[in-house]
Amino acid sequence: MTNPTACLLVIGNEVLSGRTQDLNIKFIATRLGEIGIPLREVRIIPDVPETIIGTVNEVRARYDHVFTTGGIGPTHDDITSECISAAFGVPWEKHPEAMARMERHYKPGEFNAARQRMATMPRGATLIDNAISIAPGFTIGNVHVMAGVPRIMQSMFNALAPSLAGGPPIISRAVYAIGLLEGRVADGLRAVQDKHPALDLGSYPFYRATGNGVALVAKGPDATEAEAAIAEVTALIEAMDLTPIPGEPPA
Repeated sequence: MTNPTACLLVIGNEVLSGRTQDLNIKFIATRLGEIGIPLREVRIIPDVPETIIGTVNEVRARYDHVFTTGGIGPTHDDITSECISAAFGVPWEKHPEAMARMERHYKPGEFNAARQRMATMPRGATLIDNAISIAPGFTIGNVHVMAGVPRIMQSMFNALAPSLAGGPPIISRAVYAIGLLEGRVADGLRAVQDKHPALDLGSYPFYRATGNGVALVAKGPDATEAEAAIAEVTALIEAMDLTPIPGEPPA
C-alpha cells in the first residue's frame, strides 16, 4: 500500500519577519506520520494573494493533501480564505453553518462584520470544527485550511484527523553513540540506505555537556525493515569500537 503524501503551507508575514516563531510544523508532521500521511514539503509564504493562490494551485496538484496554517482571522491581513476561493475558482461567500455557529456563540451585537469574515469561505467548503474559539477551519478539495494559533490549530487538526485516509503509520527506529562523527559513518550509512530505499535514513549530530555524538534514525512504513536497518547501523558503530545506545539521545 502506498502512503498518501502531504504538504504544509505556513502562511503569514509575521513568521517570515521573525516576529512569530512557528510551533505547528512539528505537531502536524508527527500527527500525519502517525496517520500514515508523510509530510513531504513545508513552505512558509507571505500574505500576498498571488503567492498564496499560485502556491496552493501548485502543491494541491502535486500532493494528496495540502494543509495550511494562518490567515483566517478577522483582520484585513487575514486573506487565506479568499485566496483559496480564488485558487479553486469559486465564490467567497458566507457559509450558512459557520455563520449560524458563530452567531450563537457571540452575544447580541458582537458578531460584527470583522468576525463574519471568519465565517466567509469558498463555496462548497466543508467545516473543520474548532472546540477552542468556535470559528471553524475548512476543507475544499484536498486542501485543509486551519488557524495559525497553535492551540486552535491542534484542536482543528484533531477534529479533522479521523476523516483523513492514510496508509501504514510511519515508524521510527534510532540508535546513537557518544563520540561518533558523521564523517566516519557516512560511507557505511550510504550503503545501508542503498539496501533499504523505502526508508528515510538520517544522521543528526548532537552536542551535550555529557558528550557529543550522532543519532542515526530510520523512518518508514515497515517496522521490520526499519529495525533491520538500525541493526546494520548498530554494527557499524560497534566496528568503530564505540558503544551504540538504542533510541534517541536525551534532550
